[in-house]
Amino acid sequence: MESIHIILLTLLLATTHFVNVVCNNKVPAVIVFGDSSVDSGNNNKIATVLKSNFRPYGRDFEGGRPTGRFCNGRVPPDFISEALGIKPYVPAYLDPSYSIKDFATGVCFASAGTGYDNATSDVLNVIPLWKELEYYKEYQAKLRDYLGVEKANKVISEALYLMSLGTNDFLENYFVFPTRRLQFSVSQYQDFLVDIAHNFITQLYHLGARKLSLTGLVPIGCLPLERTVNILGHHDCDDKYNDVALGFNKKLEIMLNRLAKELPLLKTVSANAYDFVNEIITKPSSFGFEVVEKACCSTGTFEMSYLCSDKNPLTCKDADKYVFWDAFHPTQKTNQIVSHYLIAKLLPAFN
Repeated sequence: MESIHIILLTLLLATTHFVNVVCNNKVPAVIVFGDSSVDSGNNNKIATVLKSNFRPYGRDFEGGRPTGRFCNGRVPPDFISEALGIKPYVPAYLDPSYSIKDFATGVCFASAGTGYDNATSDVLNVIPLWKELEYYKEYQAKLRDYLGVEKANKVISEALYLMSLGTNDFLENYFVFPTRRLQFSVSQYQDFLVDIAHNFITQLYHLGARKLSLTGLVPIGCLPLERTVNILGHHDCDDKYNDVALGFNKKLEIMLNRLAKELPLLKTVSANAYDFVNEIITKPSSFGFEVVEKACCSTGTFEMSYLCSDKNPLTCKDADKYVFWDAFHPTQKTNQIVSHYLIAKLLPAFN
């Protein structure tokens, strides 16, 4: 585990340093697949109750506007795109205020509430992962029409592809509904999800992707929602869920190593931030945080989406003091700190 000293030094260098490093940038676009950890507003345009296009979401975003990001501000792809010298925000593909001109340098297909498992996306009627891939194919056609085949293919092959999902498969699906538990043990379900990830990445590769960052799970047992329901554990982190996350991350690493042999032109980085996020959670004051057990929004115990209301007088005034924004999602400050930790891995690999 990197020392806090090194991480804080990285944060001091931050965006200026990274932009200087990538002046001869080899990454022309950031393309995003996943769930609410990276969704920049696609759920705004689908028939689901899982939305965040209202205040106080986005209150610390540019202009104080809610965008559909499940945060008070920006999410990790935004910071990564900015550090690569591209642009400070990665727009949602379904947002009608953007066009292929905007998407040519970065686009997000992620949908809050989704997972690797199609059954997970069915829970809240969100975009399944296979549909994200179909949108990407549609995007490729638009990009070739806009840039021409040769230039578009260059963007497709040199873009950085970010994937971040898996939490909902366990916390919204497997441990909530009996269907998958009757079919799979935890280990078998992990294998089931990893196989889906393997197939998805293989399809991306055959569509032209060559640079991929895959995010594993963070300590999901330490989310404020899981602490709230962990009554017998005195509202501490739920070690059972954290162990599931660690086991899943190990299997993702093994799968990426296998892909390196199967797809020789694919360059991958495991964006495993479990240990680093765990360090933030266990030593919050070292990173400038004051509250980790509860989230900023409302009572901070179980609220997200519509339960996170700007009319609630209990919502905190300064989100930068909190690790979590709502009961499931980090604050912008946490996203920025974790993103810069990951950027230190991504830049040497892809530039």
